[in-house]
Amino acid sequence: RVGDTPIPAAGTWADDHAAVSCTGQGEYFIRVAAAARTAFGVAAGQSLAEASQSVVDRIGALGGDGGLIALDREGNIAAPYNSQGMKRAWLATDGAIGVEVFGR
Repeated sequence: RVGDTPIPAAGTWADDHAAVSCTGQGEYFIRVAAAARTAFGVAAGQSLAEASQSVVDRIGALGGDGGLIALDREGNIAAPYNSQGMKRAWLATDGAIGVEVFGR
């Protein structure tokens, strides 16, 4: 989470292109509208991995840290982060369950 309450566009977003949930230093995620920007990148033709990494890189360039987990309409999953670790879990379309804290 990026704040005490859900912050649409910054911490959470879902549309026809991607669903995104973020965690980290909220002020940086707010400044770049991190969750929405990820989905907008996918809508503009970037892969989910490219769009989400671009957002995390932008946050890092401002001095913030954190990460996000995102899913696109094809079932692709991306979970980039620039912090020491990020707890995350997912269920893939093939039924595979993933859980990571430090692995990339």
